[in-house]
Amino acid sequence: MVRKLANAMKINPKKFHKDQWKFHLVLTIISIFMALPIIFIFNHAFKPFTELFAYPPRFFVREPTLENFRLLFNFSAESGIPLSRYLFNSLFVTVTVILLTLLISSLAAFALSKLNFKGKETFNKINTLALMFVPVAVAIPRFFIIVNLGIFNTYLAHIIPMLAMPIGIFLLKQFMDQIPNELLEAAKMDGASNWRVYWNVILPLVKPALVTVAILTFQASWGNVESSNIFMDKESIRTLPFYLNTLVSQSGNIVAGAGLSAVAGLIMFVPNLILFIILQNKVMNSMAHTGIK
Repeated sequence: MVRKLANAMKINPKKFHKDQWKFHLVLTIISIFMALPIIFIFNHAFKPFTELFAYPPRFFVREPTLENFRLLFNFSAESGIPLSRYLFNSLFVTVTVILLTLLISSLAAFALSKLNFKGKETFNKINTLALMFVPVAVAIPRFFIIVNLGIFNTYLAHIIPMLAMPIGIFLLKQFMDQIPNELLEAAKMDGASNWRVYWNVILPLVKPALVTVAILTFQASWGNVESSNIFMDKESIRTLPFYLNTLVSQSGNIVAGAGLSAVAGLIMFVPNLILFIILQNKVMNSMAHTGIK
């Protein structure tokens, strides 16, 4: 039953039909237009300094080189902390944040969607209102909380602020609202507890939404520089985005800094692109059903 319902919630057609050629033509034109920034990022990272400062600016690289990458690794090797340390910090923090966010958001969404308790609507409204707040608006309160908790200069200062993700709870709740309550009641009649219903019934049906939340969490955590800038003064605990964002100022060379900046942009972008390409099918299913009553 769960598998049939999950298959019914998919929207992507499996085969191409000749009547779809008009849509494919329009989508192809739009895709080419939207792919231009991606193509530019890749070309820009391989440009020699003569092309980086060429006027008028060139979109495509004419003489590709790996010099910018060599400069990045040489610069990081000369510093006190290797690039691998920043990379480890980012990977550890990102993976931990994704796992904890999925667990917390899915449990909260399950409670708000399928359980009845006092104050349910109030909590739902609070989560909706929280969508309006950007991180910079709560930076000062977060700083005082981090200091008072005694986790300044620790990995927890990277992780805990990122766990508050109202958009994740919102997406998962809207997706869970599509699941018939009769399915949950049937599971409970068979003796399943709320925890087992959540784990064995709800989670398999909301995989597309979980993947979408995982991508959003990855993007927020992987590119986060706020925690390293505000909550850290130990260089060894800072993350890769912070290090790459400070390369230009640290290098002291405008020419080398431009090349380092181009490579840094590529390094930060590629994981997001790979993750989205692999999981795009789940994202489309999630966006199609979220918010539909």
